[in-house]
Amino acid sequence: MEALPGAQSPHHVVMVGLDSAGKTTALYRLKLDSYLNTVPTIGFNCERIRGSKGRSKGVNFIVWDVGGQEKLRPLWKSYTRHTDGIIFVLDSLDEERFEEAKMELIRTVRSNDNLGVPLLLLANKQDLPGAKEPHELETILQLREHLHNTLYHVQPACAITGEGLDDGVDVLYEMILKRRKLRKKKK
Repeated sequence: MEALPGAQSPHHVVMVGLDSAGKTTALYRLKLDSYLNTVPTIGFNCERIRGSKGRSKGVNFIVWDVGGQEKLRPLWKSYTRHTDGIIFVLDSLDEERFEEAKMELIRTVRSNDNLGVPLLLLANKQDLPGAKEPHELETILQLREHLHNTLYHVQPACAITGEGLDDGVDVLYEMILKRRKLRKKKK
C-alpha cells in the first residue's frame, strides 16, 4: 500500500498479551470509542485506528490484535516482525499469571526481530479494586532489568471505559518517533 503524496503511511503496531487481558476490548475501544462486548480471539483482529491526543492526533496506526491463548503465542513472532511498536496488554489483577506474562513479554521483546522496538505496556483493568499500580507492575515484571535497551512505558488503563488508552497510544507514538530519530543519527 503506497501512501499518497504528503500523506503519512500508517504505523504498524502489534497488540499481544495473555488471553483475557483485554486486548480486543482495548482495540475496539480505540477504534469505535465505545465498548464492544468481545469473545476470545482465535487468530487475530486487525483495525486501522487514528490517534486522538497530543502529537499522535490524526496519525494512522494499523493495529494487529493477536490471540493470547498459549497455543497461539508462537504466532506472535510472525506479527511482531518489522513492527513500529508493540502493545503488551496485562491484566493488572491477575497476580497468578504475572510470571507467565513476564516470560512472554521478555520473549517477545528480546526476539532478534524486535530488539529496540518501543513497548507500551497497558496495565489494564485499573478500574477494579486490587489492580496493581504501574510502578508495582514495573517492579514485579522486572522491566528495568529486562528492558534496559528498549524504550517502554507502563500506562494505567481500563479498556472498557477507554481511560488511559489514547494517552498510551500517544506515548507509543512519541517512542516510535524517538527510535526513528536515534536510528537516523546512527546512520
